[in-house]
Amino acid sequence: MTELSTLPEQEKSLVEINNLRRWFPVQKNFIDQMLAQKIDYVRAVDDVTFNIRQGEAFGLAGESGSGKSTIGRLTIGLDKPTKGEVIFDGINLGKQSSEELRKLRRRMQVIFQDPMASLNPRMTLGDAIMEGLRIHKPELKQQHRDMVLTMMEKVGMTPPLFFFNKYPHQISGGQRQRVVIARALITQPDLILADEPIAMADVSVRALLLDLMVQLKKEFNLTYLFITHDLATAKYICERIGILYLGKMMEMSDLREVYGHPLHPYTQALLAAVPVPDPHQRRTQPMPEGEIPNPINPPSGCRFHPRCPIAKEQCSQVEPVFRELRPGHFVACHFAEQNL
Repeated sequence: MTELSTLPEQEKSLVEINNLRRWFPVQKNFIDQMLAQKIDYVRAVDDVTFNIRQGEAFGLAGESGSGKSTIGRLTIGLDKPTKGEVIFDGINLGKQSSEELRKLRRRMQVIFQDPMASLNPRMTLGDAIMEGLRIHKPELKQQHRDMVLTMMEKVGMTPPLFFFNKYPHQISGGQRQRVVIARALITQPDLILADEPIAMADVSVRALLLDLMVQLKKEFNLTYLFITHDLATAKYICERIGILYLGKMMEMSDLREVYGHPLHPYTQALLAAVPVPDPHQRRTQPMPEGEIPNPINPPSGCRFHPRCPIAKEQCSQVEPVFRELRPGHFVACHFAEQNL
C-alpha cells in the first residue's frame, strides 16, 4: 500500500487516486446463493494509488483483464469505488450527487475504443458532436453550429461542411475516430479518458491519430488518462506510465525510466513482447507462461508469481510493498533490486 503523499508530484495534480478498490459481486442462481457460505467477488481493481498531473499524459498498460478500463470508469465518475477515493481537482467524486456529477461531465470526456459502437447511427456527425453543447452550454445555442464546424476542422475533418450532415456509416474508420475526438473536445474538458483510442483504426492511420492527439493536447492544454495494452503506442504519447496486473499496480514511473530500467519481471515481459522491425534482433527473453489468473480467486502473495521467472517461496506468501527504488520509480516486487 502506498500513500499518495509519497508519490512524485512536481506539478499540481488534477486527479488523485487513493487506495482505489472495485470489487464486483459474482452473479449466481438461486440455489447457489442459498448454498454459498460467502459472497464471491471479481476483484477488478484492488488497492491502486496514483496521481495524474495537470497537463500530462498518464498511461495505464497491461493485459486484458488487468483492470485498466475499470479504473478509467472510476476516474471520471461513471462507477463508484468499493473502497478508496477519486479526487478530481479537489472534488471527491464518490461524495457527489448525480446532479453534481452531471455538471462535472463537461470537464471529463471520453474517447471510446470503438467509434462505430459509440456513435448513434441515426444521428448526423454534426449533431453527434453538438450534443455535448446542447447539454452543457445551452446558453450558446446560436453559436453551436459554428463551434462544431471549427472543431471538425481542428481534428482534420475538412471541409467541415462536407461532413456535417453525413452519418457514421458514410465515412471511414479513421474519420469516425476523429469525430469521436471532436465530440470529446467540444465541451472544452480538462481531462480526457482515452480508452484504447486507436485500437479499431487501420494501422496506416494510427500514427496520424496519435499525432493529432499530441497536437490537440498542446493546443487545449489537455490532461490524458491513456489506456492501452500496447507499450509501443504508450511510448509515443505518454509522459508517465503505470503497469497493471490483475487489479494491482506493478510498476510506475516516467516513461524513460520504465522503458530504460524496467524493474518488474512483468514489465520486462511486456517490453520484450513489443515487435522489433529488425529481423536480426530476435526476442531472447522467455515470455511468461499461461494466462492472467481468475480475478475471483487471485493468487496469494504477489499476483504475478505463478508466471514469474524469478519467483521464490516468499512471492507466494507475502504481498510485495509498492515502493520507490529509484527517484520517482515505484515497483511492487520482492527482488526488484537485482534489476537496478
